Order: sequence, then C-alpha cells, then structure tokens
Amino acid sequence: QVQLVESGGGSVQAGDSLRLSCAASGRFYSSFSMAWFRQAPGKEREFVARIRWSAADTEYADSVKGRFTISKDNTRNTLYLQMNRLKVEDTAVYYCAVRFSSAGQYDYWGQGTQVTVSS
Repeated sequence: QVQLVESGGGSVQAGDSLRLSCAASGRFYSSFSMAWFRQAPGKEREFVARIRWSAADTEYADSVKGRFTISKDNTRNTLYLQMNRLKVEDTAVYYCAVRFSSAGQYDYWGQGTQVTVSS
C-alpha cells in the first residue's frame, strides 16, 4: 500500500506562485514514477507533470511547460510541484499519483488539493 497526501493548495491571483507538496508513505520507494494531475470543474482529469523516482528525467504537459517544475526529495519522501506565473485556467484540484510500471495507469492517488487562480 502507498499513501499520498497533498498540501499547499490555495487561492491566489494570476501571476502568483504556489508550491504543492505530496508526502508519500508505504512502499512507494519501489515506484517507477510519480506524477501530478489536475481536474477542473466539468473537465476530465489531465496530466500535468511526471518524474521518475530513481532518476531525474521529467515530462510536462504543454500547457504548463516553462511555468511549472516537478521535483522530489528522496530523503523526505516528498514530491513537489512549483507553479509559477499561474493563470486562471490553472484552477483545478491537483492530485499526485504513483505508478509501479513504466507505462499504463497510475496505481495510487492522493485526495487532491484545490488551487484557485483569480484574475
């Protein structure tokens, strides 16, 4: 079992920054990658960013590339998402997730943290 707890969400204005955290516990250390997803009201959940737990390679959605940075602290078992130059369209519930394989669905999900960006 893996437990994921997100934090750091809030209400900000366009152009501001936020940093989300995802504290992991359980056997996540054998995971292949961890990722951030988001879901806006009335929309499908979408991929935001991914990072391999044992390496540093990352992947981003085009909509956040250059503004968001995914990172991890293996010593603290924590995943981060630094979000800069936030836009109104970034408003969503943000979820972290872990996957034990190199492809396919993610195996465990956190409960989500709300990010609201106003103009």
